[in-house]
Amino acid sequence: MSTQTTKILVFSHRPEVRETIITAVGRRPAPDLARVDYVEAATIADVLYEADAGTVDLLILDGEAQPTGGMGLSRQLKDEITNCPPVVVAVRRKDDRWLATWSQADAVLVHPLDPLAAAETVAEVLRGSAVPVVKG
Repeated sequence: MSTQTTKILVFSHRPEVRETIITAVGRRPAPDLARVDYVEAATIADVLYEADAGTVDLLILDGEAQPTGGMGLSRQLKDEITNCPPVVVAVRRKDDRWLATWSQADAVLVHPLDPLAAAETVAEVLRGSAVPVVKG
């Protein structure tokens, strides 16, 4: 059994949104993947620091975060960071999927989050498969 862990950053200015995402994805999104350690970020500065330092394997960004949403932040990260980790954006409306595409996100989750779909989507991204379709 491997003791290796996967580090996922969850960004939202609202603690309850971060908690919802962490609970939905869980500590082990799939049996073939390592256990997840979460880093919670409430500010863009925290996200930029962690992403720039290369300390996280995946970022899950709240598309509704204030004052800057996860979609704009995703695009900034993808444009500015060489070897940017994969990004998953959580949106409130299925109609916002096109914005997530613009943001260059690797996958999209739609609230309310379905734990099975959220874990599956994150697992697929961690395995290196971009998931352009919305699940959940």
